[in-house]
Amino acid sequence: MIDINKALEQLDWSKDPKGLYEPIAYMMASGGKRLRPMLALTAAEAVINEGLISGNAMDDVLPAAMALEVFHNFTLMHDDVMDRAAVRRGQPSVHAKWNDNTAILSGDQMLIEAYKLIAKVPGDKVLKTLELFNEMATGVCEGQQYDMDFEHMNTVTIDDYLTMIEKKTSVLIAYAMKIGGLIAGASNAQQEALYQYGLHIGLAFQIQDDILDLYGDPNTFGKAIGGDICCNKKTFLLLTAYEKADAESKAELLQWLMTSDCDEQKIAAVKEIFDRLNVRAVGEAVMEEHTATALAQLDKLPQNAATEKLRLLAEQLTTRNN
Repeated sequence: MIDINKALEQLDWSKDPKGLYEPIAYMMASGGKRLRPMLALTAAEAVINEGLISGNAMDDVLPAAMALEVFHNFTLMHDDVMDRAAVRRGQPSVHAKWNDNTAILSGDQMLIEAYKLIAKVPGDKVLKTLELFNEMATGVCEGQQYDMDFEHMNTVTIDDYLTMIEKKTSVLIAYAMKIGGLIAGASNAQQEALYQYGLHIGLAFQIQDDILDLYGDPNTFGKAIGGDICCNKKTFLLLTAYEKADAESKAELLQWLMTSDCDEQKIAAVKEIFDRLNVRAVGEAVMEEHTATALAQLDKLPQNAATEKLRLLAEQLTTRNN
């Protein structure tokens, strides 16, 4: 299996003007799970191990895998500006370390760099890869817009929220799987199974992220605990609380959410309401449903070490702490 971290380290950010490229180097060096490129490579490995193609297929997938990670970090850099997030992966976010304009422009350049990497996909696969990459990028932008729209809407349903996170989070993971399979020669049916695996893993991943934002360990989560409550973000936990709350609890919850203050008192008060309504358990149950759906997709793929790796990953996501 290709070492994606070593491959990403070889990308050259030591160019001028330094004000454009140093923030990119900082962002790319800040770590992260490298989940999306790893999934693209593992999807390819699953097909290759079946003997469907030969040669340097893993090397063929690598540019797209790196493009997915650069694109993902571009979205995070811009998200932090929009969310006014001061911390990313336990370090100051780019806009906090430099400024908003730098984060916007360096993020724009990251998007360009992602497309430059896509252009390195082998010629017979580059157009279809580009088509999928564009579909993915559009979905992410649509999901982000829904997320921003929700901030000003009084009535957002859980189904609305799931649609939003499917676009904002899940499609990047789903298309990472499909792109990896496509370049490695997977059949259309296998590409769809890979896509559906990624889609449901992404939904489970985001619901877990919502849970960790409030219930995670700040020493391992990498972001300030309770940030979603501070921003009054409509998360799975909050929308579930709306649905489960009686009139008194709902009024109490709305009173806290009407305040623009962000302090420990607000976070503790909203958490107490969530605990009272047992919303964490609801989120964990839905997360496990999506994980089970993802695992079922693996039965449609070759059964080998790569698919076993995907099976273990799906199970690990429900127990992660960061």
